[in-house]
Amino acid sequence: MGGKIKTWKKRWFVFDRNRRTLSYYADKHEAKLKGVIYFQAIEEVYYDHLKNAHKSPNPSLTFSVKTHDRVYYMVAPSPEAMRIWMDVIVTGAEGYTQFMV
Repeated sequence: MGGKIKTWKKRWFVFDRNRRTLSYYADKHEAKLKGVIYFQAIEEVYYDHLKNAHKSPNPSLTFSVKTHDRVYYMVAPSPEAMRIWMDVIVTGAEGYTQFMV
């Protein structure tokens, strides 16, 4: 779901363990970055079954990534994809904090 205009748009996400970022683009062929989520900014990743899922095109596949200054609402294409993305994002964010010690 968009940050300023609250409509649902397709985005292509790229998880980069080396840069510790989750970048997103309009589609997989797009070279211009639409935005980036830094692992160190991620506070929580959760299944959004209460708050904004009712606005989602597919509430059962909606999850949220909460950062210091924004909550990103995302819809996965399948239950398996949702579980994998949530696990990968959580692992990446937690992995970042391990490097801080």
